[in-house]
Amino acid sequence: MKKPSANVLARLFEGRFLCTKAPLVWALFFVATWPTAVAQEAGRGRGLDPIRSYIAAGWDTLTRSQTDCNTIVDPKLASASVLYVPADFEIPARVEQMRERCKVRVNHLPRVIHQLGEIDTSTFEPAGLLYLENKYVVPGGRFNEMYGWDSYFIIRGLVEDKRIDLARGMVENFFFEIEHYGAVLNANRTYYLTRSQPPFLTSMILAVDGATKDSGREDRAWLAKAYDYATRDYGLWTRAPHLAGSTGLSRYYDFGNGPAPESVQDETGHYRQVAAFFLSQADLGRDYLVARKPGAEAAVGPLFALQICDSSKTMAKAECDAAGSVSLGADYYKGDRAMRESGYDVSFRFGPHGARTHHYAPVCLNSLLYKTEKDLEQMAETLGRKQEAEEWRKRARDRKERIQKYLWDSESGMYFDYDFENEKRSTYEYVTAFFPLWAGIPTPEQARTLMTHLATFEKPGGLVMSPHETGGQWDFPYAWAPDQLVADEGMRRYGFEEQADRVSYAFLSTVAENFRRDGTIREKYNALTRSSETQVTAGYHMNIVGFGWTNGAFLVLSHELPATDVARLAREQDTNPGSGH
Repeated sequence: MKKPSANVLARLFEGRFLCTKAPLVWALFFVATWPTAVAQEAGRGRGLDPIRSYIAAGWDTLTRSQTDCNTIVDPKLASASVLYVPADFEIPARVEQMRERCKVRVNHLPRVIHQLGEIDTSTFEPAGLLYLENKYVVPGGRFNEMYGWDSYFIIRGLVEDKRIDLARGMVENFFFEIEHYGAVLNANRTYYLTRSQPPFLTSMILAVDGATKDSGREDRAWLAKAYDYATRDYGLWTRAPHLAGSTGLSRYYDFGNGPAPESVQDETGHYRQVAAFFLSQADLGRDYLVARKPGAEAAVGPLFALQICDSSKTMAKAECDAAGSVSLGADYYKGDRAMRESGYDVSFRFGPHGARTHHYAPVCLNSLLYKTEKDLEQMAETLGRKQEAEEWRKRARDRKERIQKYLWDSESGMYFDYDFENEKRSTYEYVTAFFPLWAGIPTPEQARTLMTHLATFEKPGGLVMSPHETGGQWDFPYAWAPDQLVADEGMRRYGFEEQADRVSYAFLSTVAENFRRDGTIREKYNALTRSSETQVTAGYHMNIVGFGWTNGAFLVLSHELPATDVARLAREQDTNPGSGH
């Protein structure tokens, strides 16, 4: 059967032909056909042109707006389509038109929101999309909304592709979220009104502002507005409950309680697997499992039945007796939700299944907050606010001192997350150790020492998340675009150009090699086998096609690579044709 052209598929996902009664069927059709069709139409034997054409087409195909029917669809929750607008916001005419055309419900939120945690998200029936004013690029697949930290890497790619207006509109959507939903959200769905994501907002602002200046259109008024919104969002991370004990550092924290709705609906059996894991770990189980007896108060989440069975007979005919039931405890769910705010879900970095995330001051978060403070200092200087610039300078200096005190391990020469509850550093090696390089925190000597650990993470397909194989997608053996970009630019900042070129090329060539084979770009790759094949057993198991931040990182990393390496990458595309073309 002839595959549809890229234009037809783009129109499908713009909503022109989309049947809103069967969105998941169309989504599966899109995932199976669109990327290969684009790759085929892009042509053969043209170096990096096919993959760049794929990315260019992807910006349009992954763009959503409040006038498209398919924007409302949530692949994670198979429920009716609802769009929510702020309580004090007049429904725009274009939304009214979409309501009629797409047969979706449009509701006001029940109250005005000033900060995260002010509204009980469990009361929404059904859950729905939160209105945003401008178009935005989604990651792809099950992620059909605008995400907090994904958007930074997407915006970097858009800027690289000269799509500045789209990038700027996405940043302004975050201003809208801060104004009407209390903060930069994990994503614009009602069940995300309890948490944010790693704070890249000032980095997004400066990327767009720099591109705007380069195009000859400096806009001081926009920068002033951006500065004020970024200052407001920064406050989320520097007040309780986002404070990491008495360290003066910050932590990830979700204001919600109980199971995360997207996990219950779209991560088949995840919490059951977590409960089974803790049952098998006698020491850990006491911390995260609660035994339930008849008449006991309701569990925070699902109950799991326990049985005593004769193992020699269960394969033929189960002979089991009831032995009560357990549920995962409230503190586990707090950790699970905080892990999701971190973006690294699932990893064992903050304890098994991320169960203790909210008890740590993380390297990544505090590095990003240091960079936020330095960015706000820069913006204040540009805007002529000298006193405010000095205040940001002091905040950054104080945070840097605390990062060096709590997160730098001088004995091993590496940055580790800090367990502020038990007052000790983690020993879990993680690729976020390179975030301080990106933010400009280490001394030159510390940077050189940190670089001696590069071999811990460097694999044939790029930088692996950790050396620990746990079954989580954010651990060994997987490589992810955002961390490749942060680590690469951190190394370059401190003059380690040769190492940056090498690990960047390893990742780029892995993405390109898999594109040759199947005509797609994925959310993650196996850094050991240099393939897109994954065997994730903790959390959701898919490897999504799209994919927003990989597209963006590919453009940025290839731009930062020496011309000779880019030429070599292009030659490999021509001399090693794959089955996808």
